[in-house]
Amino acid sequence: MKKFLIPIICILSILFCLLNINKITNKIIIILNHPNSSSIVYNEDYHQKNYGFVSNTNKFTTYGKQDILNVFYTVLNNGMNNFTFYCPKEYTNCLSDVEVISKDENLLTHLNNFVHPFNSFESIVTDISDSGEVTMEIKYIYTEQEKKEINEEVDKLIKKLITKDVKDDYDKIKTIHDYIINNTKYDVDNDKNKKSFNAYGTLFNHLATCNGYTDLMAIFLTKMGYENYKIATTNKENSGHVWNAVKLNTEWLHLDLTWDDPVSSDNKNYLYHKYFLIDTNELKTADSNITSTEHDFDYSIYREFKTIN
Repeated sequence: MKKFLIPIICILSILFCLLNINKITNKIIIILNHPNSSSIVYNEDYHQKNYGFVSNTNKFTTYGKQDILNVFYTVLNNGMNNFTFYCPKEYTNCLSDVEVISKDENLLTHLNNFVHPFNSFESIVTDISDSGEVTMEIKYIYTEQEKKEINEEVDKLIKKLITKDVKDDYDKIKTIHDYIINNTKYDVDNDKNKKSFNAYGTLFNHLATCNGYTDLMAIFLTKMGYENYKIATTNKENSGHVWNAVKLNTEWLHLDLTWDDPVSSDNKNYLYHKYFLIDTNELKTADSNITSTEHDFDYSIYREFKTIN
């Protein structure tokens, strides 16, 4: 009896494997090629939290668009240069959804705003295979040398500016806000050689576009222990704008250094606090006398802010 039983079991096992070859192959691919949470090396200095729009994940087999966004966020949030994740066959639109997301510049810009400036990307290239494998190659804005120099200078400035007399959160943030504005001019020429589009040019060349003001402020805020991210509008009146969002106690507030450091026709330097630590109602009030829509952000993305009609 045993002589016949063993061959029968073998035949049944082979038939089972043949009938389930796709599922078995998928599992093998996941095990061999796709990392789990232990593959992510977390950098606590630059690691951001979970938000309404995106969150960190340890699930790298995606089953929906939100899963894809969370993978992108997690990879960026940890400053990884390359990463591979998997589209299962059950998620029939996965590969096309990855392609759409990876080509949506506006969506990626908003996604970029939730990571620390040092983890913000210059480009993301995705390679999508028919087998369901998605490989990401990321090039970041800041070099390691730039991060080192910025960190050293910001540490020095915090030690110098935030004295024992500056105890209140409002005053601490105001001190940094005022320092940046008093030592920076808006780069009307948008000179890329001056790197005014990031914190390096703002800090060392004293020229900034809205990106530069916002990145530098975000770096200060993080070092000082304040939860924050960048908030932006895109494709509004053929332009975009970015500013800071910071959480004080339990409330998220707006902080726009660019608009508190206006370009003046009389060439004088001005320092305002019109856009300093204000809620969304106050933001709308501040904008009430102008026609610009640069602060008309998407509440479905920046969900920490309440919808204002």
